[in-house]
Amino acid sequence: MLSRLVGEPSISSTSSEIDRSNLGVIEQLATWLEDLGFDTEIMPLPGRPDKANLIATLGTPPQDNEGGLVLAGHTDTVPFDDSLWQSDPFRLKDAEDRFYGLGCCDMKGFFPVALMAARSLDADTLTAPLTLIATADEESSMAGGRQLLASGRPRAKYAVIGEPTGMRPIFAHKGISMMSIKIEGASGHSSDPSLGANALDAMHEVITALIALRTRLAQQYRDDAFEVSIPTMNLGCLHGGDNPNRICGSAELQIDLRLLPGMNSDSLHDELEALIHQAVAQHDVTLNLHKAYPPILPFASPADGELVTTLGQLSRQEPGTVAFGTEAHFLQSLGMETVVWGPGHIDQAHQPNEYLHKGQIEPAIDTLKHIIHRYCVA
Repeated sequence: MLSRLVGEPSISSTSSEIDRSNLGVIEQLATWLEDLGFDTEIMPLPGRPDKANLIATLGTPPQDNEGGLVLAGHTDTVPFDDSLWQSDPFRLKDAEDRFYGLGCCDMKGFFPVALMAARSLDADTLTAPLTLIATADEESSMAGGRQLLASGRPRAKYAVIGEPTGMRPIFAHKGISMMSIKIEGASGHSSDPSLGANALDAMHEVITALIALRTRLAQQYRDDAFEVSIPTMNLGCLHGGDNPNRICGSAELQIDLRLLPGMNSDSLHDELEALIHQAVAQHDVTLNLHKAYPPILPFASPADGELVTTLGQLSRQEPGTVAFGTEAHFLQSLGMETVVWGPGHIDQAHQPNEYLHKGQIEPAIDTLKHIIHRYCVA
């Protein structure tokens, strides 16, 4: 199963030249799940017939969140640099107690694990439904998760998102937002500054304001449940000008924000944009602010919740937090107690020669069998 999924390219990217359909993965999963007796629905994304979510349910779907379990994952992968891979990214390689291939770890490997666990289930014994969700574009825009939230589906009491956590149950993660700050000035000969409007001079004011805001946020907010216990702002990419003897006519800065649970994303972005506008107000420039995608909100569920406690006991690992983002916010907003838990390690995600260690596969299947029985049968 993993070989078939890895062999279906499903790269999602903000660049249309790289972006690929995920329908091959969705249709293959639907076929396997139908063979297991699941009712399946392929849900195209609005305006994107080449992209879709899958909702597959065994048992009667609940009208509310009174019972049932959702196992969820995304079908897309990040882009890759073929020159850095030691094997074909789209051909599963079995070596050194590992399965190598694009998406093996993040996170196509979760679907065969979930299917193997579900295969042992007798539908006649169900007291609550089991639902498997496969989404599109988690790696670029979270469009699949947003579509689930907009549709109000699925419904269940519990949800596990199978991101690679080394089978450690994760009850919270930071929010993520990426923003581009573009400043257009006017170029001219560098010997006379009055001949133009230097975009880098204005950007210097912006950077000064951003660093001051970053310092203030780090002093104001702290959560020791996180390894990096403060909100972070990374000034990640700066481009400007074309020659030292020309006044810089344009500059662009791209930043990455990671917010802690409890921080208000909307109000912080409003404050951020106001500070940027204020910083360039004294310069004769044009400002353009653009979010790469709508912000992914922070996620937090009770550290002693029923599902996170159960997964911790079965995996023999203490619940924890991570800095990377997931679709947990969307499922939690649908009313489910949500935990991020799955085989593989995030250190392998988004890397050349990505792999899933075989030693985690059987324990992950056994753990899912236990929680399926607990929440859908017992």
